[in-house]
Amino acid sequence: MNIMDVLQQSGGIGTMAKELGINESVAQAGAAALLPAILGGFKKTTQAQPSGLDGLGGLLGQMGGGGLLDSVLGTQPTPVNQGNEVLGQIFGSKEVSRTVAAGAEQQTGISSDLLKKMLPVVAMMVAGYMAKQGGDNSGSGGGLGGLIGGLLGGGSQNASGGLGGLGSLLDLDGDGNPLDDIIGMAGKLVR
Repeated sequence: MNIMDVLQQSGGIGTMAKELGINESVAQAGAAALLPAILGGFKKTTQAQPSGLDGLGGLLGQMGGGGLLDSVLGTQPTPVNQGNEVLGQIFGSKEVSRTVAAGAEQQTGISSDLLKKMLPVVAMMVAGYMAKQGGDNSGSGGGLGGLIGGLLGGGSQNASGGLGGLGSLLDLDGDGNPLDDIIGMAGKLVR
């Protein structure tokens, strides 16, 4: 199951659509366009942590852990400031967030203003989901390691030969290697 399916089934996409007063299909298209950059940001953050995935797990915990996803799914309005903190951690600046929104606008035709409102909510859902998955550190390849492992360790970590999970989501050109796509995306962000 890819992360877009998870966000859909958890009710996160529907909740975001209601809060922003938009159609659920628009919310889904916007989230799908924003996810690669958000996941790429988490990957970059993981690589920057001295302790890799453990460091990312600690960072997710400091940012609110699984509670981030619960905050989106709860009955209260989503505390977007927490999402902006997540974006600050993974992108480093508001300029990158604006660039990501502009790129997603070109891809989807959804206004960048609306995408900028979606960005912190989608980031919270992804961070919260990863934190909840990361709670299981017992099995090798389980938890956060398994979730991001395909991304960090190259394509062939899955027994089936497929990437699965985040890796397949980030493998935009379907060549079995998500890293070239992330690097290409990052290159566009820097320009």
